[in-house]
Amino acid sequence: MVVAGATEVSDDNSGYDRVAELRAFDDTKAGIDKDPLLHKEIVDKIRCASETCGFFQVVNHGIHVSVLEEMKDGVCKFFEQDIEAKKVFYSRDFSRRFRYNSNFDLYTSPVANWRDTCVSVMAPDPAKPEELPAALRDILPEYSKQVMRLGIFMCKLLSEALGLNPRHLEE
Repeated sequence: MVVAGATEVSDDNSGYDRVAELRAFDDTKAGIDKDPLLHKEIVDKIRCASETCGFFQVVNHGIHVSVLEEMKDGVCKFFEQDIEAKKVFYSRDFSRRFRYNSNFDLYTSPVANWRDTCVSVMAPDPAKPEELPAALRDILPEYSKQVMRLGIFMCKLLSEALGLNPRHLEE
């Protein structure tokens, strides 16, 4: 099988037309939560992947590419700053909403694993703007909002896959 862009070419000549199937879905303007057959198919795939592999990758998740790019750029800008600018956020205090440090496991690991890390706790209560570095101050709340929305949606699908009330894991 060869996959190229939005088309799929099958070597068994089954006549499968992926583009037509995608157009038909897109034309419903329903999304998976409004199309019961597609919704069931997705829940079944999540159940199968969870049982057989233990994980799955979410694509076409609804987080805008521009948000992902802006978040990535903000993180790069933060790490590219001079040391003095980053020192303000350097901490091992887990009560801080945003912290930056080197070797987060420095005192617990038997070896030093040299890497810089930043951590931001945005849920259930988002950090205040002044608690965030300028490079991430505008994008982090929006990114977090979209990731939370995706997380809640995934919890609903996983709950269904487990045969539970769709709001079980979210609650």
